[in-house]
Amino acid sequence: MPEFNYKEELSRIPFDPGVYRYFDESGDVIYVGKAKSLRNRVSSYFLKSNQHDRKTKRLVSQIRRIEYTIVLSEWDALLLENQLIKELQPKFNILLKDDKTYPFICVTDEPFPRVFVTRNLDRKIGTFYGPFAQLRSMHALLDMFKALYTIRSCQLPLTATNIAAGKFKVCLEYHIGNCKGPCEGLQSAEDYNVEIEQVHHILKGNLSQPQQYFKEKMLAAAEQMAFEQAHLWKTKIEHLSVFQSKATVINPKIGNIDVLTIVSDEEAAYLNFMKIKRGYMVAAQTLEIRKKLDESDAEILEMMIVEMRSKYGSEAKELISNIKPELEMKLEVLVPQIGDKKKLLDMSMKNVMYFRREKAERREVEASATSSKKDRVLIRLKTDLQLKTLPRHIECFDNSNIQGTNPVSAMVCFKEGKPSKKDYRHFNIKTVVGPNDFASMNEVVGRRYLRLIAENESLPDLIVIDGGKGQLSAACDALKSLGIYGQVPIIGIAKRLEEIYFPEDSLPLYIDKKSESLKLIQQIRDEAHRFAITFHRDKRSKASLVSELEGVDGVGKITATKLLKHFGSVRAIRESSVEELAGLIGMDRAKKVRAYFDKMAQD
Repeated sequence: MPEFNYKEELSRIPFDPGVYRYFDESGDVIYVGKAKSLRNRVSSYFLKSNQHDRKTKRLVSQIRRIEYTIVLSEWDALLLENQLIKELQPKFNILLKDDKTYPFICVTDEPFPRVFVTRNLDRKIGTFYGPFAQLRSMHALLDMFKALYTIRSCQLPLTATNIAAGKFKVCLEYHIGNCKGPCEGLQSAEDYNVEIEQVHHILKGNLSQPQQYFKEKMLAAAEQMAFEQAHLWKTKIEHLSVFQSKATVINPKIGNIDVLTIVSDEEAAYLNFMKIKRGYMVAAQTLEIRKKLDESDAEILEMMIVEMRSKYGSEAKELISNIKPELEMKLEVLVPQIGDKKKLLDMSMKNVMYFRREKAERREVEASATSSKKDRVLIRLKTDLQLKTLPRHIECFDNSNIQGTNPVSAMVCFKEGKPSKKDYRHFNIKTVVGPNDFASMNEVVGRRYLRLIAENESLPDLIVIDGGKGQLSAACDALKSLGIYGQVPIIGIAKRLEEIYFPEDSLPLYIDKKSESLKLIQQIRDEAHRFAITFHRDKRSKASLVSELEGVDGVGKITATKLLKHFGSVRAIRESSVEELAGLIGMDRAKKVRAYFDKMAQD
């Protein structure tokens, strides 16, 4: 290969917008870039070499040939650049791969369409929605479809010919009410397609059409006095309302809009994308892009605008971001300063900042070969709960009142991820009459931290409440009354689904069931429960023993408690002599106690 003469090459490059490609001595493309002016951009690599970083100097040293493609505009250059990077995968470019990691929901185009999850994007077989970066939201949709509609789950070729020939028989799904049996001609294609049309509406973020359909059906059934049928339609409306209440509602007036924010450091850029349709967030993803050269935030943002909008099939005409791209876009890019769009920007920035911090903490753990499992778990817990400091000191509270009797509470303490049993505490409920978990939790949390404040002891790094929103709210009220609410992170854990609740947030957090941080929270919660139950049983047992001794003529609660405290058990009292008893409670009472047990032995 002849020697590369960059001056001669530059003289042939036009000033038009376009895309350039750098080749190495093996003939491989090592970098693809876009430019408003091809000659000016390419020249900057060779004529300003003293201003480049180490990575860019290494790229320039390997260039042996330059090719370029002229396009009509910067936007066309951006689209072509995106396509070529995916196709050629140059080693000095940020790698953009056709994403097959996340699943899609497919609604097929066949007779009696199916709805299923797939990672294979073959648009010939149907309409695809997604990808779903958050699997929980995808499964919530599928669960709702199962509750609202009777869509078949089989893969039978339900052509009119096959159904007419009687080739198929209904399966268990028909008998349990999940399918209406189109395979035997028990449901018409028109009736089936009404439900499929509503599935399309919901997947597009339009919930109003299905809501109106169910409402009309309910009213029609009620007018015909078919009250059971009307109730079924009402239940479907409620299912849809529950899903709608859990969906992230931005503001219906905003309409269709995309959000893409970016922050970066020397090694990587971190981006958060949100797709908003009709005021609902229908897709969201936060991702990390490892830098290959010293790419600016604007350059990366331009590239990822094309990538994310293509990936999520967005046609929104507006995009909100924290920075303005350097080139003109075929959509309006806003950097809002006030209003609902500013709130949307703030939410996206919050997500991307948390994500960057989480990535940094993970790298910190992975980079430290000497990091113990204890620190790894605490760092994971700090990240999952978005705490400001490592939770080295955790306290957990639990109530116990079996069948409403002898209500007690207990607090366990974990330090450095391990039980600190010397710091465990029992609480007899003093101000609450009868079984009232919320009031009991409020009392013991208040007593615990009032004492720590009075004794000038340090507060924990995290408080865990065994219970859901009610117990958590009661504990928060106690902290507010002491003036320390907000100084100590506090969470509640509900047993049924291991949901983590935060104060003043109705939506729970679900930590990965395999996560070490969730296992630590469960261990702390289970230890608090065990400690509370043990205390409750001891108290109930002692109450029973005191009641038994109170049956002795002349022995009241004070005397019975004194005997139990001294001898430890009723058996020890039963086996003691009159002289031993007299030394504690006097001869007269001692004889009566002795006579009581002697009579019991004879009976």
